[in-house]
Amino acid sequence: MNALRTTILLAGLTALLVLVGGALGGRGGMVLALVIAAAMNFGSYWFSDRMVLKMHGAREASAAEVPELYNVVRELAQSAHLPMPRVYVMESDTPNAFATGRSPSHAAVAATTGLLRIMNRDELRGVLAHELAHVRHRDTLISAVAATFAGAITMIANMAQWAMLFGGFRGSDDREGAGGMIGALATIILAPLAAALIQMAVSRSREFAADKGGAEISGSPMGLANALRKLEQANEQHPMSSAERNPGTAHLFIVNPLAGVNIGKLFSTHPPTEERIQRLEAMSGRARM
Repeated sequence: MNALRTTILLAGLTALLVLVGGALGGRGGMVLALVIAAAMNFGSYWFSDRMVLKMHGAREASAAEVPELYNVVRELAQSAHLPMPRVYVMESDTPNAFATGRSPSHAAVAATTGLLRIMNRDELRGVLAHELAHVRHRDTLISAVAATFAGAITMIANMAQWAMLFGGFRGSDDREGAGGMIGALATIILAPLAAALIQMAVSRSREFAADKGGAEISGSPMGLANALRKLEQANEQHPMSSAERNPGTAHLFIVNPLAGVNIGKLFSTHPPTEERIQRLEAMSGRARM
């Protein structure tokens, strides 16, 4: 079922990109968009982990540099029956973490220095187990691909907006069925919104599953619940700086690293933290029974 959902989401993003190409350039635009979609799928599969890690200035760390982080990751990977992922550290006072990589054998886990500073061992295990659950569920690849497509569609829509300002959509015989001005306007308004909603759906639906999987891997639902409570408070008080933030990768982190006004569940890249904590507390209660 998880593989089917992933396939449907990728097909939906590809179709959306092709429709955007058709609205802007007719049949030729659709063909070009399909080629771009294929190239993005290939690039995201092979290079998404490197791009994301470099984007956030993460550096690979050895067991000698961060012994507790490294040992906890190794212990949890063994518990989850996963290959040992590469371990990265990001220099940031804001506590957070994410996992990336195209498969469990090519996975990487990254944590900020702020996370290592404020978490006790049980909480750290909860956070890292959550990230390893994403690896085990193969969420890291689909999340990176969704982010790539959403970013590309938004970029194309921005280009269309500039083209309209300079008279780039004045009708043409070779754009049969393209929709002309109406199609371009629909693309500018709806395509980025649709892409963002799909990307958010990918993230939100998988966070609950990763919380559950992480609690099972670590054996401590309350460790993750307490960590989430700390992370939520710390990110509200000390959000990532403008240089550290990237909206295209916000959904990869265990809690949303972006500061801003909460405009409701539909437009959030993460489920409400309180709801996640309540589910983990319920798991802990069932485990004690």
